[in-house]
Formats: sequence, C-alpha cells, structure tokens
Amino acid sequence: MLPRKRPVQEGDSSDGENLLKRHSVGCFISSSESSTGKSTATEANTTPKDCNKSDSSVIGSSSSNLSSASIRVLPDMAFGNGNPMDIDEDLHSRQLAVYGRETMRRLFASNVLVSGMQGLGVKIAKNLVLAGVKSVTLHDEGTVELWDLSSNFIFSENDVGKNRALASVQKLQELNNAVAISTLTSKLMKEQLSDFQAVVFTDINQEKAIEFNDYCRNHQPPIAFVKAEVRGLFGSVFCDFGPEFTVVDVDGEEPHTGIIASISNDNPAFVSCVDDERLEFQDGDLVVFSEVKGMAELNDGKPRKIKSARPYSFILEEDTTIFGTYEKGGIVTQVKQPKVLNFKSLRESLKDPGDFLLSDFSKFDRPPLLHLAFQALDKFVSELGRFPVAGSEEDAQKLISMVSDINESSGDGKVEDINPKLLRHFAFGARAVLNPMAAMFGGIVGQEVMKACSGKFHPLFQFFYFDSVESLPTEPLEPSDLRPLNSRYDAQISVFGSKLQKKLEDAQVFVVGSGALGCEFLKNLALMGVSCNSQGKMTITDDDVIEKSNLSRQFLFRDWNIGQAKSTVAASAVSLINPRLHIEALQNRVGPETENVFDDTFWENLNVVINALDNVNARLYVDQRCLYFQKPLLESGTLGAKCNTQMVIPHLTENYGASRDPPEKQAPMCTVHSFPHNIDHCLTWARSEFEGWLEKTPAEVNAFLSNPSEYASAMGNAGDAQARDNLERVLECLDSERCETFQDCITWARLKFEDYFASRVKQLIFTFPEDA
Repeated sequence: MLPRKRPVQEGDSSDGENLLKRHSVGCFISSSESSTGKSTATEANTTPKDCNKSDSSVIGSSSSNLSSASIRVLPDMAFGNGNPMDIDEDLHSRQLAVYGRETMRRLFASNVLVSGMQGLGVKIAKNLVLAGVKSVTLHDEGTVELWDLSSNFIFSENDVGKNRALASVQKLQELNNAVAISTLTSKLMKEQLSDFQAVVFTDINQEKAIEFNDYCRNHQPPIAFVKAEVRGLFGSVFCDFGPEFTVVDVDGEEPHTGIIASISNDNPAFVSCVDDERLEFQDGDLVVFSEVKGMAELNDGKPRKIKSARPYSFILEEDTTIFGTYEKGGIVTQVKQPKVLNFKSLRESLKDPGDFLLSDFSKFDRPPLLHLAFQALDKFVSELGRFPVAGSEEDAQKLISMVSDINESSGDGKVEDINPKLLRHFAFGARAVLNPMAAMFGGIVGQEVMKACSGKFHPLFQFFYFDSVESLPTEPLEPSDLRPLNSRYDAQISVFGSKLQKKLEDAQVFVVGSGALGCEFLKNLALMGVSCNSQGKMTITDDDVIEKSNLSRQFLFRDWNIGQAKSTVAASAVSLINPRLHIEALQNRVGPETENVFDDTFWENLNVVINALDNVNARLYVDQRCLYFQKPLLESGTLGAKCNTQMVIPHLTENYGASRDPPEKQAPMCTVHSFPHNIDHCLTWARSEFEGWLEKTPAEVNAFLSNPSEYASAMGNAGDAQARDNLERVLECLDSERCETFQDCITWARLKFEDYFASRVKQLIFTFPEDA
C-alpha cells in the first residue's frame, strides 16, 4: 500500500490542478450568518488585498462528510499559482536533501487528521505543518483548561474555556501558509476518516480506537493509523499502516558503490574491489554491475545477490565459469529493494503485541509491563470517568489491581514481575501531559506520519513504550507536594512536586544557539517555567540572522522575521508563550574573543548550559568552559533524520571533548586531482579549484595591492613553495591573465574550461594510456 492521491469527488474537475485551485481559494469572509451554517466566499480571483482580512469563517463542503457547523478554515494561500507540485526549494531545502523530490511530492499530496489538541497533539500538528503536508485537520471536542498551559505552546490564559482545536488554528497556520488547516469540533464518525491518508489519535479510549483502526484497515486503500499517548513520565505509540504497506526506501541512504579490481571465473564468483574505500555492502544485498570490461555478461543490469561481504570483497552468487575473462574496470552498485510490512490490527496487537521497539536496553522488561499499564489506565478511566489523582494511594492500588487482572488473563504473554513501585509512579502522573515528553513523542509521531505518507524510511513496527522515571526527584514526594496550585504548571507539579518547580523557576540558564534545536529548547524551557521567577534568568545568544530556509524547522520565526537576529526574535516569541519568562537576547559568538561579555562571573552564576550549536569548535569551547566552572551541559545535534544527545554532569559523566568522533573519510589529494571517481571526489576537487581561483587568489592580490612592500617582505621571509605559488598567482592575475573588460573575463573563463576539461584530460590519458 502506497500513499494515494485524494480522489476527485462529484462536482470536481477531472483536472487535478483545477481541483487544488478550488481548494485554495483565497478568502472566506465570515458574516452574521455563519452560525446558521451559511457562508459567503469571494470569487476565485480574489485579490491579495482582499485576503488580508483577519476574520476566519465557518464553511461547509458538499463533497465532505464534515458538517458545515463543525469546520473552520483560516484564509490560506495554499498552493501558490494553483500548482500543487511546485516545491519551494528555498523553504524546504533541508527536507529535499533528506527525502528527495518524489517523496516530498507524496508528502505534499497528503491529508492528515490529528485528534486531541492537548500538548502532544499540537506538537504533532506543528511538525506536520512545518513539513508541508497538503492539509491538517484538527479535532477536539474539549475546551482549554489552565492545566493545558504546561504542555501546549499555542494556548494562553486568554484561551481558557475555548475549544482546543479552534484555539490552535491561527497560530499553527502562521507556521506555513501553504498547508490548509481546518478544524472539527463535533463527535468524530469513522466514515469521516476516508478523507485522509493518515490519522493520529492522542486522546481516545481503547474501544473507539479499535473501531477506528478496523475501519482504517478495511478502507481501500488502507488509511495509516497512529495512536499515541503521553501520561506523566510514560508514553506509548502504536502504528498500523495497513495489512500490506510498502516501504520504498528502508533507510534513506544513497546506494553504496565500489570500484571493481577483479572478478574470478568461479561458481560462486569472488569479487574484489580497490582498497581506497571500504565497501558498505551486507550479506543478502542485491547489486548491479556496469562498465565491466571482459566479463561483459555482468553489464546486463540484472540485480545479483551477494554474500560473505567484507571491507574490500564479496562473493557473488553467480556462476561465472562460462562468462568472459575479466579484464579491467567496472562499478558495482547496491540495489535498494522495497520492503513489504504486514501490520497487525490494534485488536490483535493488544493480545499479541509481538516484539517491542526498545530505546533503552537496560529496561528490556519494561515494555510488556507498560503494555498492560496503558490498558489498565483505559479501563480505570472508562469505569470511574476520571484519571487517577496524583498522590492518591487508593487510586494507585486500584490501577495496580487492574494491571494484575489483565496480566492473569494474558495466557502465554503473562508478565512475571508486576512492579508496584513503577505502576505507582504511572498512576500518580497519569493525568499530566508533560511538555518534554510531548515534545519527544510529537517528533516521533510526526516522523511516523511522514513515513506513512511517503513510503520512505522504515516505520515503527508496531508498539513503542518509553518511560523516564529516573527524572523524578531522588527524595520521596509527599502527597501535599503534588497538589495543584491553580497555576499553569499544575500538570508538572503533579509529577515532580512544587519544590522542584520552584527550583526550575529560579534557574540561571545559558542557551547557546537559537536555530532548529534552540527554538525547541526555548519553547520547552518556557512551558516548564524555567527562569520565570524574579531570581531566575535565561540568556540566549546567537550571532546569526533568519533566512527563508530556516522557516521550515525553526518554528519561532515567521516570514516577516527574515533578516532579523535569531536570538532577538526567538526571545520575543517565547515571551509570548510564557510572559513570566525572564530572558535576555544577545548576538555574541561564544568564544575566546567574547570572554569580556561571558566573563567568569557570568559562568559562575549559571545553573545549567544548553548547547544548540552547528559546529564542533564552538561545542568544544563551551564544553571546556563548563568543565572549568563545573556546570552541567546538555549537548545535542541533528543531521537529517539522525540525531544525538549527551548529558554532561560534573564529576559523574565524561565531558563532550573527552572523546572525539572518528575523522570523516577523505580521499587522497592525488586521487581527487587526477582520478576522481565518485561524487565526493568531484565535489572536493571543484571546491578546491573554485576557492583557489575565485577566493584565495583575489584575496592575495588585494593584500598585495593594499601594501605591496609589506606583502613582498612577508613572502620573502616565508621563502617556501607556498609563498612562491602565491606570488606566481598574483603575477598571473595582474599581468598575463589580467581582465579589464567583461569580454576579457569571458575569454579567461573559456580558456580555463578548455584547460580543465580538454587539455588536462588529454594529458592524463596520454600519461596513463588505457592499455597500460
């Protein structure tokens, strides 16, 4: 099952472009008749000026199962010029590099439902809107409570009492005008799910989830179904993408290649490759051959299976005894095979969950127990109509009893050890949606939805459970510590207690960097109440400015912020999330040159440092300062769909600089300049030549022209080959290759092209003839 296009419904044009143009009509003007289900729409050629009206409207669609009284849509400029397949490469450059153009097109054609707009749901929706799916429908029948403000960055105290979905639309729409965002505030019926390629539920009872999941599986084509929950320091995800889901690309990596050195005439054949780069093949991989001289039978493009893969050789499961004798050359390339996954339904998986995805091998026994705990919690809520009360031993014991009953009826899947202490923590925090947990699971679920819509990357199969009970305070918590204080932090207090909340509010925090990670950190810290007392202070610094490409992942910024300082805009944005936050924004680079700004007193007063940097040198410097002043450091980084994190605690863990990553593979310069045979070689060569002619040489010439005598003296004192080379280049640039007119520049470029791509190639072939 691959993601499908939205079907053309009655009244729609058969032309897909017209269909999407209809969907992206510029404005809907609200009127006094809105409450009766009537609405007035502008013509399709509404001018941009008319579209700036701030009112949203209640609209209905004759081709939808959703009632007009329950849907609200903000004005949108969904697909620009009516062409849905246009990808804004400036905005989505990073995503294009990771997913590729075809995957992005599938993603841009996907309609997604997110049900439950508490902390977890809004973070999932935020990630999908930034990713650029076609549409996101927000569903929630409940209203905003003060309790929600500890985990939901969209809501403010002014939103208390409003419907959660309606209160979320405007701020989510600001993140990406190319995504159509609508809301559903009435009871959800299973037939309405047919409008979507993927549906996500974050606040649904087990019985209804099973009903919806069965409908999604039986629908043709199947609808990807994701159920996720965050309960205090515990979380779960369940994925079902249908009975047969095809993963087009399991890992998203480029196919591995190798240059052939020899192939034997055997059964099976032994293949060796040149030893300048290790092979990345694995046993069972399929490969194809090209440009093989002599054994031309292998150049037929047929995928062949390999085994016994080694760093520079492998065995080909092919009889080559009747093939020609290998002479020279050839490239072997991995063939990426689609993978078909057979998901089980939620109904089946609850009884027989199969293998759980592990995130911490020291907790290998936790997922089976948490599988029972989440089922028991659903039973508790359905019977009592509420969650367990934080600190209530009676409620905790009732939940533990339910877990035991479910376990006894589990048959072969029975858990040997019911951990009452763990289940007690689970019961106490069951009502709370904690922001850090919601942020983590929001990222996971957002990624799973993108996998479902695109078919790229292996999805979560099928249950994932996670807990972070080690985050609890070490000292015992009294029930009185967990009581709500009628504040926006009550959900957090119900898990960690009021004493820890006070420490968070008094904290002195230094956040270095306000890019993609920095925005997330700042949002998390603000929602948690960090540095929100008069004694607390948060300092954020970043010397960069906002670019358009930042907007697809750095959600605190908007298009009108382009060109402004990142730290200043980020600080203003998080102050809106939590007005009590005490934050100072700086534009200084952290390094030896700014130790007058970040002096000893500054470092000594800090409680924790959080890195959100994009280069190793800055990370090492901050790490050394934290090591010297004995400050905790949270280090992290991302690369495409990969990430890492490291918590550095003084006297407990090693510091960031204690271990270094292995150096990246680099080809010898002789290979790069004379025999570049892969993309990396060609890029390295092109960059070297470009910098030499268009950066380094002009810089040397300018240095000479600004002070000829001093420059000549410096070169003379150096007296090495590099100095001589620099002088020769300066002489060429000012004499033999001097360009005074535009025509001279064209002539110079044409001669360089002839030299690089004709003369040098001919010389190389002459020096190293083909039959040598």
